Amino acid sequence: MKLRVVFAGTPEFSVPCLEACRASGAEVVAVYTQPDRPAGRGRKLTPSPVKQAALAAGIPVEQPESLKSELARTTLASYAPDLMVVVAYGLILPRKVLAIPRLGCWNVHASLLPRWRGAAPIQRAILAGDAESGVDLMQMEAGLDTGPVLLERRTPISREDTGGSLHDRLAALGAEVLAEGLARVMAGESMVARPQPDEGVTYAHKLDKAEARLDFSRPAIELERQVRAFDPWPVAEGEVGGETLRVWAARAVDGREGAEPGSVLGMSRDGIDIACGEGALRVTALQRAGGKRITAADYCNAIKTRGG
Repeated sequence: MKLRVVFAGTPEFSVPCLEACRASGAEVVAVYTQPDRPAGRGRKLTPSPVKQAALAAGIPVEQPESLKSELARTTLASYAPDLMVVVAYGLILPRKVLAIPRLGCWNVHASLLPRWRGAAPIQRAILAGDAESGVDLMQMEAGLDTGPVLLERRTPISREDTGGSLHDRLAALGAEVLAEGLARVMAGESMVARPQPDEGVTYAHKLDKAEARLDFSRPAIELERQVRAFDPWPVAEGEVGGETLRVWAARAVDGREGAEPGSVLGMSRDGIDIACGEGALRVTALQRAGGKRITAADYCNAIKTRGG
């Protein structure tokens, strides 16, 4: 069965899924993505990663501010899609839009639903100390990430994982699960979706820069997760020896009984140990204001040579 697909996505996470649609043999008749936004120091209007990939492939691009208008629905219907695939698009799809494609709308979501519905499931999973994450291919309905699940892929979360590394792994898994779904539909198979359970629902609220501040009165293991989750954005930061630093890498270690949270317990080539509410946080990679990311060893050398 030849499939006419409209793809909707915006950030880098969506690009492997767009490529999976193109590689599947389906006809990608249009790509929907967010309007160009100011980016970089010059605040120049910049096309999304998905728009750049679509233009490179010669696919028509639509960038409505909203899908609520009759004009937006008419435009979408004019592409006569069999299926709409949505991956981190960033716009709400009204019920009338969901009804336009013959097979409805699919969503690739970066969590094991119903856990972490919403905007920032990758970082929230790391922050919570989840042992695993994954991607779900979901049949969309009107609620926020509430639709039944067609297919799922799982992956463990290690203590080495950051928001960036888990993002890249889940983007690849999302492309895999979408490719399987498309292949099965084009082979004439009827996909069976399982409803999400009512238990275990959590929401992954959008990240806020204010969350990046490290509170050393909290347990060190929680701060370690915060550092990992917020790499590469918004990057954790905290006060170390009276200086506000961005903290790129850190590990929870044993602390000193009764030490004041936030106090520096020691500096060495292995890292800077900072007392926490429980245990200590060993900072191994950091960034001074206006500087570049450096190792703790380089920071200690700079402190010695510059006198602070």
